[in-house]
This record gives sequence, C-alpha cells and structure tokens, in this order.
Amino acid sequence: MQDKNVSTSPLRTGDGLKIPVQYIKGVGPKRADLLKQMALHTAEDILYNLPRRYEDRSNFTPISKVTSGQRHTLKGQVLTFGLKKTKRGISVFQVAIGDNTGVIYAMWFNQPFVKKYFKVGQKIILYGKVDMYDVLVINQPEYEILDDNDDGEDSAHIGRIVPIYPLTKEVAQKFIRALTKKVVEDYNRFLHDTLPTKIRAKNKLVDIRFAINNIHFPTNNENLKRAYQRVVFEEFFILQCAIALRKKDVKTEEGLSHRVEGELMESFKKSIPFELTKGQAEAIRHIENDMKDPKPMNRLLEGDVGSGKTIVATYALVLTVQNGFQGTIMVPTEILAEQHYLNLSKILVPLGINVSLLIRSIPDSAKEKIKQQIKDGDADIVVGTHALIQEAIEFKRLGLCVIDEQHKFGVTQRDVLRRKGKKPDVLVMTATPIPRTLALTVYGDLDISIIRELPPGRRPISTYWVEDDEREKVYKFVGEQVKLGRQAYIVYPRIHESKSSEVLAATQMYDRLKDEVFKDFKVGLMHGQIDGAEKDKIMTDFKKGEINILISTVVIEVGIDVPNASVMVIENAERFGLAQLHQLRGRVGRGEHDSYCILLSNPTTKDAKKRLEALTETVDGFAIAEEDLELRGPGEFFGTRQHGLPEIRFGNIVSDMEIMEQARKEAFELIHRDPGLNAPENKLLKEILYSRFKGRAGLIHVG
Repeated sequence: MQDKNVSTSPLRTGDGLKIPVQYIKGVGPKRADLLKQMALHTAEDILYNLPRRYEDRSNFTPISKVTSGQRHTLKGQVLTFGLKKTKRGISVFQVAIGDNTGVIYAMWFNQPFVKKYFKVGQKIILYGKVDMYDVLVINQPEYEILDDNDDGEDSAHIGRIVPIYPLTKEVAQKFIRALTKKVVEDYNRFLHDTLPTKIRAKNKLVDIRFAINNIHFPTNNENLKRAYQRVVFEEFFILQCAIALRKKDVKTEEGLSHRVEGELMESFKKSIPFELTKGQAEAIRHIENDMKDPKPMNRLLEGDVGSGKTIVATYALVLTVQNGFQGTIMVPTEILAEQHYLNLSKILVPLGINVSLLIRSIPDSAKEKIKQQIKDGDADIVVGTHALIQEAIEFKRLGLCVIDEQHKFGVTQRDVLRRKGKKPDVLVMTATPIPRTLALTVYGDLDISIIRELPPGRRPISTYWVEDDEREKVYKFVGEQVKLGRQAYIVYPRIHESKSSEVLAATQMYDRLKDEVFKDFKVGLMHGQIDGAEKDKIMTDFKKGEINILISTVVIEVGIDVPNASVMVIENAERFGLAQLHQLRGRVGRGEHDSYCILLSNPTTKDAKKRLEALTETVDGFAIAEEDLELRGPGEFFGTRQHGLPEIRFGNIVSDMEIMEQARKEAFELIHRDPGLNAPENKLLKEILYSRFKGRAGLIHVG
C-alpha cells in the first residue's frame, strides 16, 4: 500500500518541490492537517494531485440566452441584494445580477455571511445550474468577484476550462483549486523530465512543465489532451520499465533444464482418458519449450472455468518428476487442495508417483512425517495451501511450482514458494480470464498461454435473472431438479444476518429452507467459519449425493467439482462482482445434464443491472472479464496491489490502452538496449525506479 507520508510523484524533482504544504502561502498548520488527510504533504504532491474531471466554463452566456436546467457561465454586474427568511425559517441571500441582455437572481440558502462580500456595482462571474420560476434563478452558484480592471480570464474558477479535484468533506473545491494554481505558478519550474529526450521526441510528447500546467489549467482542449497523454504515458512507461526489468531478471537467471522424452511421460500420455483440445495441446508445447530451456519458466496459464487447465499442469508436474525433481501445486483453499490431491493420486499413483497433501488441518504427527518425506525427496508431488509457504518446509530438489487460482495469492507469496528451490520453473493458473489490458500490467512479466475452448461434452449453462417476487417459482424449480436426481447450490453473500441490512444470509436461510421449503430433501450448510474436518465431510456427502441441496457462501467459488450438480441459485446476486458470479456459475454444467444458473436480485444501480444482464447474455469468460474491467475499473478487478505493483493513478488502462501499448513497447526496447539503465540520459529514470519499487518484494532489481 502506498505510504501516505511519502511524496508519490514518479519524477525526480528539485528540492523546491519538497517544501511541506504548511509553508505554502495561504495554507498554515490547520489547513496543512486537512491536506495531509488527502495525502498532500508537499508542493510536489499538489502538482500530481490531478483533476478527476473538468468543466468548460470558458464561454460566457448572455443572460437572455440561458436555458433552464442547464449549467452556464455568466458575467454581469451586481444590481441589488438582500437577505430574507422563508415561512419555514430558512435564510435566503439573493443577489440581482444583470448584463445588457437581462437579469438573473443568484440565491444562497442558510449562508447569511455571504452578504458581506457583495457591493452594488461589482463585476461578477457566476457558474451554476439555471432554473426558471417567475424569474430566472441560479441557486448556490460558484462565483468570483472581479476587480475593476479584471475581465475574469485569469480566474482559477470561472471563465476557463476548470479542474474539479477529488476532495474530503473538510476541504472546499475552491480552496484546493486556488492552492493548486499558486503551486503550479510558483513550483512548476522545479520539475525535471524523467523521460529520455529521444522517447519524448519519437512519441511527440510535450515537456513535463507544459504538461503539468495544462493538466491543471488547460488553455484549450487540445493542450489538455496533450498534457494528459504526456502524464499518462510517463506513468505507464515507468510501470512497464519495472515489468521489463523483472522479466529480464528472471530470464537471465540460470534455472533447470528438463528432458521432455521418457518412459514416464509416455505412460502418462497413454493414461489420459480423453483427447486434448487444441488449446491444451498448444499450452503443453509452450510449457515443454520453457522447461527444456535452462532459463526458469515464468508462465501464466489462463482459461475459462472447466477448460481443462489441471491436466496441462499435471503434464508439467509429471515432466519435472521424470527428470528427478519434485513438483508442488499451491491452491487457496483446503477443499480445493484435497480435490487436487485425490484427482492427481488417481492418475499418478499407478505410474509410481508419490503424491502428498499438506494442509493446516492435518494432525501434527502426520504433518511432520510429510515434511520429512518432502525433505528426503520421497514426496514427488506436494499439493497444499498457504501451509506450503507458512510452514518450515524444505524440498530436496524442487523443480516446478504450480500456483492455482493465482489471483488469490500475492507476488510475495509466489516468490516465497519459488525460493524453496534453486530457480525452479513456475506455472501460475487462473480460471478468471484476464483482459489483455491487465495482462500487460499486472502479469506483464509472465509469458502467457490461453486455453479458449471447452473440452467436448461440456454442456452450456442456461442463465436467468429473476426478481425476488418470483423466489417461490425458483424454489419449485430446484425441487423439480432434485426429484430428477440432480443436486443444487444456493449461494448467499453473507454467513450471518445483519440488523442494518436486508441482505440474506446463509445460516438463517438454511434453517428456513431445511425446515420449510425443502423439508423433503437433504439440505447441507457450508461456509468459511466451519472447521476443516466438517467442511470435508459436508463436501464428501454432497459429492456422494447424500446432500441434495447445499446452502453456501462463496467458499465453493473455486474449483469444486460435482458433476451431478445442475442448478446454481445466487441470492442477492447484485452483491457479487461479475467475475465472481461467473466463477460461481462454473460450479454447475460439469456433467452430462442440462444445467442452470439463476440470479435472484432486485438491483438498484445501473452497474448492478449491467452485470446481471452481461451474465445472462454470454458464458464466454473472456467477454465477461472485459465487461467486468469496464464496470469495476483496474484498481478493483483483481486488487492489483496484491501483485506488488503500484496503483495506476493517472491513466485508465481500459480507455488509454493505446498509450499503454506504446509505453510498453518503448520501455521494453529501452531495457533491452540498456538493461542496467547506466546511460547518462537514463540516470533519473533509474533513480525513480529504485525509489518507487525498492520496497516491493520480488518485483524488480534495478541496475
């Protein structure tokens, strides 16, 4: 997480920019404390506190030409003013303002102190929404009183394209705008360009002083566009340099070289009971080439729910065992670890491969025995959870780390597991397809393989969005499916009820559904507060068909495989993200039966409705991932902070994709030409990379 006590600019700047805000004219200690709550500690921070949007107040509208319901910028003269009270006791200060075309009345409510600022005959500029009652009125307008010789063109607030900044309650927009204008005027001269001159010239980027001037107070829309492009390019460029350096570090290390051919691999191939899809076969070819190369593999395998990533990972694990190494697969939950352990054991134990399971809920005596087997090399493949990195575990000869559902793990955890061997290969997997825009940032240091198609025989899942008043029909449908021999999940966003919320909860609904709605069926309850042994029993009973309907929270989101389950009901579906809804839907449709996902929801926001509509329109996880990124934004999609990368502050990796791609191209070319960033023109860039990324474990090594 970004340290709020440290200046966040990506630029190497002169000491003048380090002046604390308290000592900037017009601030003082009290206001400085308020600014610090906004992470504004220095002049530099203010320069890089970019507007969140702009309002074009550059064109003055004659009063006779205003449109009711629209916002206008007006310039006129104070004709009269007065203070009155309404029948309800509300204080109203009213100013009549005229130009040579008409009169409009500006009104402020419960602000009698405003009166002291006005005099008859003053020139004034107003900005706000105009309404027509008996007369033209502009309520609570922003205003600026002009000096006798002032035409308003140099105002920070009116008569120009005006910046609108993010705020806290205690800081007024007008104050932060005026302060920013002063800082831009007084401190912009201390800025120095980080971007090498050749890269600026090649990409037609303005210098940083012009950019900062015009991103705050643009003289026109064209200059605003050029300023924005420059600032965003620079942030993306620095980020991509960090990614390029990390990728370079991995690829220059000496790792392990695997022999692809061998009897064990042939036996494994023959044991696969189905034909691989084109995507699976291609991913395996990528992995074979990586593992043959003595440089460490650092590959991301992404594919939709049910696309068959596990068999590809198993192929890689067998390959490392054939070469005398150990393999490990780390997953986020004990349920998923046990499922992988059982599935791998069925396939690999007959081939003479020893598969071990290491999770926290294993008794200590058994755990110590497994640890010793790992240390001695008797455990060929180890399946586990966070216990693999949290426990004192030593591998004899670790050759491959597989990380499943890797977005549940941070970059530091990935590196801790990797360091348990001597430069082992790394394969990370995700069933949440990653939009290309994110793949170039969060996963830009990884080579990527994608499995797009589903294996033959996977049945499509019919998805419906149903409002709460049809709940009984949904329950009836679930009952009908169970009578046909199928099973169902009903998922809730919470474990327990909250007095302050109408969101349904699993524990309370379990009691009602078990005793009233589905009293003729066997109903189970699963959530995160149930201990490991009990969870195992519940899931085992569900897989065996001894539980017909499983009431659950999102604990079943990842990797649970029950082919007989054909119905997924998601309560309060508006409370879930789009990718999470898609993951939950993927728990059904895994067998030979027609399957259904029913979203129970009465959404109140436009985005929530769009999420539900998107899910009913497609089962393509890649299309859903792009839509999810559009709706939620890059900061929320995967929680990019967990990957060791800084938050993207200035640009938008969706709408600014072209800038991102160009910045990436330039960054990778630069690191290829000067991997140590030792050229004189790259000195400032090297210092910035070190200062910004030195605390991010496992991210990069600069120079």
